Amino acid sequence: MTVDAVSEVRRAAAERAGLDYGDGAIEGPLQGYHHETYVIPLPPGSDQGVRLRRGKVREPRPGLFWYDRRCFRSEELLLRVLQGRVQRIPEIVEAGPGVRLQVFIEGRTLGQGVPPGGPLSDRHSRQLGHLFAELAAIKTDEIGIGRICRPEDRPEDGDCAGFLASLITFTQERVYREHGAPYHGLFDRLGVSDAALEGLKCRARGLGSRPFVLVHGDLHRANLIVDLRGDLWAIDWELAMIGDPLYDLATHLHLMRYADEERERICRIWEAAVEAARPDATSGWREDLPVLLAYKQAQSVYTDVIRGALVLEHPAGGPDQHLLRGVAEQVQQALAAARPVFGAQTAPTLRQVMDAYVRWFGSRPALTVSGS
Repeated sequence: MTVDAVSEVRRAAAERAGLDYGDGAIEGPLQGYHHETYVIPLPPGSDQGVRLRRGKVREPRPGLFWYDRRCFRSEELLLRVLQGRVQRIPEIVEAGPGVRLQVFIEGRTLGQGVPPGGPLSDRHSRQLGHLFAELAAIKTDEIGIGRICRPEDRPEDGDCAGFLASLITFTQERVYREHGAPYHGLFDRLGVSDAALEGLKCRARGLGSRPFVLVHGDLHRANLIVDLRGDLWAIDWELAMIGDPLYDLATHLHLMRYADEERERICRIWEAAVEAARPDATSGWREDLPVLLAYKQAQSVYTDVIRGALVLEHPAGGPDQHLLRGVAEQVQQALAAARPVFGAQTAPTLRQVMDAYVRWFGSRPALTVSGS
């Protein structure tokens, strides 16, 4: 994002709060991939009685490519529909005609209190289960807001095979073949093609049927906030969609990287919560979970390889040597986790991943896109 673009977002935040551009009451920009985000005091009279008095102003980063398919036109409209149905989510306030703000949840991310792979507390485990139950209980035909996914990406209720197939197709066609075309030389050096996705399409055909629910789609540590009272809130609903309830569990397990014992405990919590809220919504989940996890592992490889190249792009021609090791570590971890999916006996070593990036940067013209 350019300095001018950042300034425009901050200027909009200041105007909504009735503050000057440089006022210290404006917090941000907050770290995030998809958006430039500022936290502002809610304008007088706009809080509508809510107990938290700061809101978020967010604008998408210009030219950014989304590696996940989006379903709903407006995150704020979705959150407004979910008020009273899902307990701990950001409230929406009207800051002016047609201007909706999310109330900022004061607290810390779950990632700031639980080490990577560490277990959830009993309290937060119960509240996570309650969230799964609340989502499963919502009647999807009552979510009457605009959807932006294509009609062919909306399989019939219960068609979990079609749901996963459409996600695989998005990753293959939009992420790897279209957006990833400039990076195919890098993928080749890392031993990655889209053959794994073809194999996953075959495995997806065997998925059982479960009634569709609203899924959050991105329940990881940074999107789970522990408030000042110690309660767990779910934020960032921009990747929410209607589909297989098992997708939320698979995504959560993949991103949280629990140890085996904790992973099994979370699975049992999910099963009990979802089945109680929507009978048959957990049917066949143990047989199907490995397929969805395999997709998430493969998806991470394609995403992390491309994002890594963008992060390393240096004005002088790249790669940025100060960032190279950290990027390579993340990509190597993704490759190691997805090794069975790609049919590889071994994953590239950290040194091999670093060398792949260095050699690829030396063999192609500098990228002309920024932040995409």
